[in-house]
Amino acid sequence: MAAPSAEAVVEQLFNRHIEPLDIQEVKSGGGDLELEFLVEWPTDDDRILFARQMYTLTKSGVSLIRSFQGLVESTHNKKLRQAMVRIIEDLQSGKELSVALADHPKIFDRLFIRIIRMGEETGSMDESFKQLYQYMEVDKTTRRQIKSALRYPTFVVIFITLAMFVVNYFVIPKFATMFSKMGSDLPFMTQVLMSTSSFVKSYAIYILAGMSGTVYGFAAYIKTVPGRLWWDQRRLKLPIVGSIINRATLARYSRAFSMGSKAGLPVIQILGAVEEAVDNAYMAQKIAGMRGGIERGESLTQAAYNSGMFTPLVLQMISVGEETGGIDEMMGEVAEFYEREVEYEVKGLSSAIEPILLTVIGAMVLVLALGIFMPMWDMSSAALGKAKR
Repeated sequence: MAAPSAEAVVEQLFNRHIEPLDIQEVKSGGGDLELEFLVEWPTDDDRILFARQMYTLTKSGVSLIRSFQGLVESTHNKKLRQAMVRIIEDLQSGKELSVALADHPKIFDRLFIRIIRMGEETGSMDESFKQLYQYMEVDKTTRRQIKSALRYPTFVVIFITLAMFVVNYFVIPKFATMFSKMGSDLPFMTQVLMSTSSFVKSYAIYILAGMSGTVYGFAAYIKTVPGRLWWDQRRLKLPIVGSIINRATLARYSRAFSMGSKAGLPVIQILGAVEEAVDNAYMAQKIAGMRGGIERGESLTQAAYNSGMFTPLVLQMISVGEETGGIDEMMGEVAEFYEREVEYEVKGLSSAIEPILLTVIGAMVLVLALGIFMPMWDMSSAALGKAKR
């Protein structure tokens, strides 16, 4: 069986109602390796369009093979098109759609495959595709809000850093030559500026190399398992934007849980799929803890409380949903609650950051005024005094 990992083999076999006793990995060609040489992977828009089109076709009664054959010609993304060709071959050979999709884990995630599997079992494939594209549209909006929240402060920090570098490297040295001819003691702030500028001027290459190395090293570190876990936890505690990222991640969790519950998946399977949907290693670790608690016999509410991820209001909503049997609707309400909170905080982000920016810019102006303009004022005062005499 061709699969990206032993876990994927287990999932495919379970989907066929086969329990494996032993799995041995054999290195060979196949899988998605041949797709690696193509230009780009499908975007979120490609996947949303695919799910929406499949919903329309399956709702109209078109068979899966004919649906895929029709979409192959209109699909512009090469990797998705090539994957669809292979899925058609798998369907023609008798494979189920969920099993065929599982051969392409970089295009279709676990949650996507499990929802399709549930559609196969219940005979409501069109509803499965409908839930998927609606979920992906909301998820895309949430992630776009996160990026919007992070873009502004990131640009601000970058431009302030560049401005300080330019001032120290180009501007202050011009004044240093003039001040050196004064022949008198310079103010303390001026001496600090001159020393800083001299250091930047002398070691500019090393400073830039150090900054580049730091950025590269940080980017490489957060791609490792412990690095990503550390960074994903720190992102949730960043000043101002941390709460936005936290709420947006919880919105994705709640929306994915609601969709899985509506599809009739068991809670254990839902949590297993949602671990990947949140796209945050720290949150995924918390969700894995919830899954372990439920496997030990805890209720969903108790497991959610022990995770420490949710506010008392949300825990109450989860408890009500669990007691009434409407956990899917209640988790949908939780998702909407967090999404509204994210939208509100993103709109107020500019007003929250502006005071900080004004303080930083004001401090820069104050330092420049004390370090540069005060000596110039002293020089002009001394010149006027000589002229009067």
